[in-house]
Amino acid sequence: MVPAPKMAAGSSAAVVNGGGAGTNPEVARLCHGSPGAWLPAARACESGRRGRAGAAGDRRSCPGGRGWYPGGRAAPSSRPREAPRPHRGMDEEKIDENEWGYHGEGNKSLVVAHAQRCVVLRFLKFPPNRKKTPEEIFQHLQSIVDFGKNVMKEFLGENYVHCGEVVQLPLDFVKQLCLKVQSERPESRCDKDLDTLSGYALCLPNLARLQTYHFAEHRPILCVEIKPKCGFIPFSSDVTHEMKHKVCRYCMHQHLKVATGKWKQISKYCPLDLYSGNKQRMHFALKSLLQEAQNNLKIFKNGELIYGCTDARGPVADRRELARHLKPFFFPSNGLAGGPNCTRAVIRELVRVITRVLLSGSDKGRVGALRLGPGPQGPRVCEASPFSRTLRRQGKNSPECSGLPKGCLLYKTLQVQMLDLLDIEGLYPLYRRVERYLEEFPEERKTLQIDGPYDEAFYQKLLDLSTEDDGTVAFALTKVQQYRVAMTAKDCSIMIALSPCLQDTRSDQRPIVPSSRSRFTFSVSVLDLDLKPYESIPHQYKLDGKIVNYYSKTLHAKDAAVMPTRFKESEDCTLVLHKVGLPLGDTQWKSTGNIFQDKECPT
Repeated sequence: MVPAPKMAAGSSAAVVNGGGAGTNPEVARLCHGSPGAWLPAARACESGRRGRAGAAGDRRSCPGGRGWYPGGRAAPSSRPREAPRPHRGMDEEKIDENEWGYHGEGNKSLVVAHAQRCVVLRFLKFPPNRKKTPEEIFQHLQSIVDFGKNVMKEFLGENYVHCGEVVQLPLDFVKQLCLKVQSERPESRCDKDLDTLSGYALCLPNLARLQTYHFAEHRPILCVEIKPKCGFIPFSSDVTHEMKHKVCRYCMHQHLKVATGKWKQISKYCPLDLYSGNKQRMHFALKSLLQEAQNNLKIFKNGELIYGCTDARGPVADRRELARHLKPFFFPSNGLAGGPNCTRAVIRELVRVITRVLLSGSDKGRVGALRLGPGPQGPRVCEASPFSRTLRRQGKNSPECSGLPKGCLLYKTLQVQMLDLLDIEGLYPLYRRVERYLEEFPEERKTLQIDGPYDEAFYQKLLDLSTEDDGTVAFALTKVQQYRVAMTAKDCSIMIALSPCLQDTRSDQRPIVPSSRSRFTFSVSVLDLDLKPYESIPHQYKLDGKIVNYYSKTLHAKDAAVMPTRFKESEDCTLVLHKVGLPLGDTQWKSTGNIFQDKECPT
């Protein structure tokens, strides 16, 4: 989890343009020449960026500018960058590890936050036996920046995505910092070690604390981080498991995660409810996340995590404690008493505000070029959603999808997710085609841009939405790259920042969302946008089969458990009589019928 994307223009968080430290004063102060600054690593080597004019030239080398063409020359921009050189002018004594604290981590990176300044550092993590050279670490981090800038910003919009900047740090500082945060790391994450050998990290603004408006410098800030997951049911004809056309991946995966001990109980949250655009379904989805947050919901207050957990061994989130934190935001006059009614009222306000924010938006990304839509391709309702099941039991139809506004981030995210045109079942044979080609011609890996560069030319190739297989490696690779981008969007997080604003603040100056008793300036951003690895596709294929098979087995087990309890006309019923004592010493006969018992029941 890296809560550090760029906030929307005119929002309550600093903006970093162009993927660098640019206009963010905190990142700029740390990265460019202030006392104790460190050198942006991009200054230490040739970045290799050639701009869109150069990228257009690259596209001309491929017919139509679409598809990866094996056997052709590598694009000039795919030449490896010059190896990074360490900056020799840093004042290392000014960088104090005690000013930084553990902020969070995911499977591949760990984040620390500065105690006073609104910035975070993101370090890569690796298994203990897997070492990489400093040059490889730099290239890895720079590719993350390039992918965010040249691909995800294009799809999702300039104001929603922040890419950060690679910086080089003193090794002593990194090693001391690693020792400092080790005791705060969750046990389940300690199978990988923080990179302490290269000195490279990503410097990003800290969204959980960031504020930009001068009049709001001392106002509190509330941040809600949501990992919405995949918002559609597969529509590909390559799907062989009928269940996948009825139940979404998230709802099926819940059963396997609970069975393996990842979580204690199944969540009622279904992504299709959140992505429906129907406010009733969205409210239900958000309330379900608040009831069972798992790793899909975190709430920060002034940069501190106040709600959410990372695994089944973590503390259970307390809704009453959350309401206590949120009450000053939504009921500033303190006219609301405590107790369960207070908790429900505060949660209701939070859910309504988040829904309004998620449905807002005007940032113009280029996602429209995909010409995709969540409409007729697949079912709009997941059969496993508790919301839908409840309505079916009541004999009601599930509310229709109201549809997401095309300018909102949920809509854009869903469009990118739907680059998964074939599902993993249809994609895996194409991956094997690419693998066989690379086994025969390993030197072509760079030409095919498996590992980058993630530039404008790479982005343009993603726009080929044809699904008619011509048998070529070029077609297979295009679908593989689209799948990787789609999986990235399926696993991203959305950060919503809310800060109370004055009553006379005008909405034409900055985005504002109202609640019953207050008003908030807000911003929406996306994080966790690292491109999913090419090498992870076989794992995804195996995991998909495991999820579907376990879910199907669970359903069959439930059906088998229900059958014996049903009364069947063909079965005999035994009438059993036994005495029941009464207070006056009299006796009364009571009869019980039991189709599985042919002797007296114990009194």
